[in-house]
Amino acid sequence: MRFRLMTIFFVMIAFIANAQVTEPETDIKDILESVAENLPDDYDMTELIDVLSRLRKHQINLNKTSPEELKTLVFLSPLQISNFFSYIRENGNFVDVLELQTIDAFDVRTVQNLIPFVTLTATTEYEKLTVHNLLNLGENDVVMRYAQTLQKQKGFSDLPGNRYLGSPERFQTRYRYHYGTIVSAAITFDKDAGEKFIGRPFDFFSGNIALFKLGRIKKAVVGDYTLQFGQGITLWSGFSFGKGPDVTSVAKKDLGLRAYTSANEYSFLRGASATINLYKNFDITPFVSFRNLDASQEIDFDGNLVQSTINQTGLHRTPSEIENKNSLSQRMFGAVIQYNKNELSIGGIAYQSKYGNSFIKQSALYDRFSFVGNSLTNVGLYYNYTYKNIYFFGEAGKSLNSGLAYVNGALISLSPTVSATITYRNYNKNYHNFFNQALAESSDAVNEKGLYAGLNVIPNKRWSFSIYADDFEFPWLKYRVDAPSKGFEILSQAVYTPSKTFKVLARFKTENKQQNTDLEVPIHFLDDVKKEDYRIEVSWQLNKKWSFQNRAEVSQYKKGEANREFGYLVYQDVDYSPMFSKITGNLRIAYFNTPSYNSRIYAYEDDVLYSFAFGMYSGKGFRTYLNLKYNLAKKLNIWARYAMFIYKNVETVGSYLDEIQGNKKSEIKIQLRYQF
Repeated sequence: MRFRLMTIFFVMIAFIANAQVTEPETDIKDILESVAENLPDDYDMTELIDVLSRLRKHQINLNKTSPEELKTLVFLSPLQISNFFSYIRENGNFVDVLELQTIDAFDVRTVQNLIPFVTLTATTEYEKLTVHNLLNLGENDVVMRYAQTLQKQKGFSDLPGNRYLGSPERFQTRYRYHYGTIVSAAITFDKDAGEKFIGRPFDFFSGNIALFKLGRIKKAVVGDYTLQFGQGITLWSGFSFGKGPDVTSVAKKDLGLRAYTSANEYSFLRGASATINLYKNFDITPFVSFRNLDASQEIDFDGNLVQSTINQTGLHRTPSEIENKNSLSQRMFGAVIQYNKNELSIGGIAYQSKYGNSFIKQSALYDRFSFVGNSLTNVGLYYNYTYKNIYFFGEAGKSLNSGLAYVNGALISLSPTVSATITYRNYNKNYHNFFNQALAESSDAVNEKGLYAGLNVIPNKRWSFSIYADDFEFPWLKYRVDAPSKGFEILSQAVYTPSKTFKVLARFKTENKQQNTDLEVPIHFLDDVKKEDYRIEVSWQLNKKWSFQNRAEVSQYKKGEANREFGYLVYQDVDYSPMFSKITGNLRIAYFNTPSYNSRIYAYEDDVLYSFAFGMYSGKGFRTYLNLKYNLAKKLNIWARYAMFIYKNVETVGSYLDEIQGNKKSEIKIQLRYQF
C-alpha cells in the first residue's frame, strides 16, 4: 500500500510540474476527426457526439464502471480497457484519477483525453423507479434544427419527369430524456431537402424507450435499437469506425444492445431486445425486428415483385424514390449468447432475416455471387482474451448455404510507450450478410483478404507517432474492376505538443489499388491507381479567448500512364470562446485547387451542436463558414451557421437534380436547444 501511495504521489508531482494535464480540455473535434476519416461522406455521427457531450456533463465513476461503459469512449483501446479492470482486481479502487497513468498501456495522451470524462465522486443514490422521480429528477433535452441551401437547385424547377416534389428546407426535431443511468427515451423527426412537408411534415420518425439495471435484465429497449457484437462480421448495426491514425481502432469495441438515437434512416433495427443475465457469467440478448426498407422493384416472369438491392439513402424526394419507400418488408429474429469472465469473453450469434420479396441475381458479372432469395440465416462466433500484455480478438461468420468470413488479430503493449497491432482477414466472395461492418478496404466485408499491421509510439508527453500498413487483395471482380485485383495502404503520422496551447501534426498517406483502364480497348485491363496525401497542421491558442488552426494539405492522383493530378487545400480557422460569455463562435477561410474529383480532399468542419460536417473540397475556389452560439437563457441556446463555396471557372455547381446555375453554393442553418 505504501509503495502504491508513493507511486501516486510522484505521478501527481510529474503532472503538476509539467502543467499539461492539470486543467485538461479534451477537444471533441480532434477525437471525431481522428477516428472518422474513413466513414462515408453522409454518415450521421449524432449518436457519437451525443454520447461524448453527455459524458462530459455526467462523468463516469471509475470505481463503479463497467467494460460496456468504457467502450463508449472511442479513444480507449480494448487492451487498455482490459488492463484497467485487471488493475482494479489487483489493487482495489482508485485513490486518485491520476493513478490511471500507472496502468499498463495508459500513456499520457490517453490520460489527458480521459480525465474530462471520468470522476471518483460517488453519485447520489436517487435512482429509484417512481413516478415522482421520473417526473422531477429526469433530464429533458429538446433540439430543433432548420437548414437550407440558398441557391435554387435544378430539382426544384418545374421539370417534366423526375424532380423534387417537396420543399428545399431540411428540418429535424429531437427529444431526449434521461433519468440517471436507468431510464432513457428518445424521439427523432427528420425531413430532408426535397421531401414533402405537407400532410406528413416529417418523412422519418425514430423513437425508443430503454431501461437499465433491472435485476437480471441488464438493459432492455423497445423501439429503435442497434446491436453491435464481436468484430462486426456477423451482426453490427449503427455506428462503426474503420482504419484511422490510432492503429488500435481496428479492434472493434462491441457495445452490444444500444438505444438508437441517430437520424440515419437505414442502419438500425425496430422492435424489441434485452440483455439478460442467465447464470453468473452468461448473458443472452434475444431480439426481434420488423421494418420496411426502400428498394427498387420490378416484376419477374411469374408476375412477382423482386429486387436486386436495397436503397440506403433514406431520401424520398422524387416520384421514383417515393415509389420505392418502404416497399420491402424485413423481419428478423435471433439471439446472442455471451460468456464473460475476467480476461476472457466468448460469444455466439444466430439469427434469421426474412424479406417480403425475393432478391434476384444482378446482371453485372462482378455481382455474380450476390445474395438470391428471400430468407437468410447467419451464425457467428467471436472471442477476445487478454494474456499479460496481449489482447487477442477475432470472429468467424457463416451465411448458411453460402460463404464464410473471419478475422483474427492481436493488440500488443510492447512497452509503456509502444503498442502494436496485427490483423488478418479473409472474407469469401459469396459471404452474405446485411449487417456486416467488419474491418475492410471495401464498403462491405466480402470478397477480400488482407493483412494489417500498425504501431503507436508515444515516447514522452510531447511526441506521438503512429504508422500502419494494410496489404489487401480482392479474389473476385468488383465494380469497375473486371479482374481479381490487389493493393496496399500506408499511413504515418507524427504529433508534437510542447504545451497545452500549441500542437503540430504531420501526416502522410498513400494508397494503391487497381481499376479498369480508361483507354478505349476491346478488353479492359487493370491500371494501377495511386493516391497520396500530405498534411501539415498547426493548432495554437493565443489566450483564453482566441485559438487558431492552420492546415496545408496536398493530394496526388495517378492512374496508369496518365498525367499525375496535383491538388491542394489551405485554410485558416479562428475560434472565439471566452469563458462565461453568452456568445462564442468560429470561422474558416479556405482555398482549394484540385483538378478533378479524383484528387478531392476531405476536412472536418465545425457545425452546430449534434451535427457533423466532413467537407469535400473538389475543384477550384474558396470555402468559408461561420458558426455562432448564443446563450439566450440558462437552459436555452441558439446556434447559427452560414457556409459558402465559391468556385472558379465554372458555370454550374453540382450535377443532375442538385445542379445550381452560377458558381456559388451556400447554406444556412439555425438550431435551438432547450434543456429542462
